[in-house]
Amino acid sequence: MVTKTPEIKDRKPRADAQRNRDRILEVAKQEFTRVGANASLEEIAKKAGVGPGTLYRHFPTREDLLVAVYRSEVEKLAAAERTLADSKSPVEALRAWLLLFVDAVETKHIIAPVLNTLVGDPKKVFETSYAKIHEALRALVKCAIKSGDIRKDLDPIDLLRAIVGVANVSASPDWQQSARRLVDILIAGARPLE
Repeated sequence: MVTKTPEIKDRKPRADAQRNRDRILEVAKQEFTRVGANASLEEIAKKAGVGPGTLYRHFPTREDLLVAVYRSEVEKLAAAERTLADSKSPVEALRAWLLLFVDAVETKHIIAPVLNTLVGDPKKVFETSYAKIHEALRALVKCAIKSGDIRKDLDPIDLLRAIVGVANVSASPDWQQSARRLVDILIAGARPLE
């Protein structure tokens, strides 16, 4: 009997390789936020405590690293829905998640221009992330409606549009502060009518 050896792609990465990858992604996000999408990859590797070869083994191109940072941020945002729902009241979980969304929008602002120049189809990256974000927000809004903290006619998409609108309209460097204030205004405005 012949046993098939699992494909290399099917194997989980070693714990140290996964830690290196996670460190690279965290440092890359910080550097892309601080410097922009053209941040030095060598500097990212150095700050992550790995050699350039390790960085390039995980992320052969700058675009691969940018896509991975973006996807990682979306995954964290989607996972935060469950953590926040388990640890906070429904309306506070919604508020906290929207504040995390503001941070994710900042990451997309840095990465999107580069992704839009790729030869491939960057829309696939954004479409996949949009579905995950929408599902997380929908679940939080549903819980807040069920608890009576939020009015029944609230459409989760309206919350996203408002925050993304502030990010797109405001060219000022402090748009995040505006968006954070907007989160509180949106939550107050979404309370049930008396």
